[in-house]
Amino acid sequence: MQIGPPLEDRSRISFFEKGGNLPDSDRPGGPQDDEAKLLEECRAGNVSAFEHLYEMHGARMKSIAANLLGNLADAEDAVQDCFLKVYRGAASFRGASRLSTWIYRVLVNSCYDMLRKRRRYPLEARSEGETLVSIREPVTPASDHPLRLSLEACVKDLEPRRRAAFLLFEVEGFTHREVGDILGVPEGTSKTLLFEARRELQRLLARRGVVAAARS
Repeated sequence: MQIGPPLEDRSRISFFEKGGNLPDSDRPGGPQDDEAKLLEECRAGNVSAFEHLYEMHGARMKSIAANLLGNLADAEDAVQDCFLKVYRGAASFRGASRLSTWIYRVLVNSCYDMLRKRRRYPLEARSEGETLVSIREPVTPASDHPLRLSLEACVKDLEPRRRAAFLLFEVEGFTHREVGDILGVPEGTSKTLLFEARRELQRLLARRGVVAAARS
């Protein structure tokens, strides 16, 4: 099920510098009345409602998937897989969480599925077009800055849940409450996963002889 055109690449955001508040349409939250109405339309199978969901969240979903998977082509596949699951599951969704939160959770789980498949079938994993989130260095803006390249390589080696928590918080700009909702864990667990991710990154960077300061 193809909804909308290919998404723009919004994955080039700083690791350690949160870029301000996200628009309401890009956050797991949003006006509850509007979301409740949209949910009812999705439950009824209204295609225009799913297209509206795509317009609201598609670009942010593409960014999250690209950062988790490190591959824009795989990110496109994950977003489409997510919307197919949402389309099939909307009728049975009972609203235990917000619709937007559920969508992001489905997306992250789709990314996890793709990562597990890569581990089972490594020869089938995509090797071209690998694209991890990039760091904008204010002093040295060159695209091949050593710190950026080292961080990209180290983040790729993080355990999937830690990587997700790190990217959702540090790169995508979600709060710990939102990260917990998306990952299906308590807010405290989100903070723990971020702490563990930072600690592991420091260890991996030190092994490369690189030192970087993370945001508190």
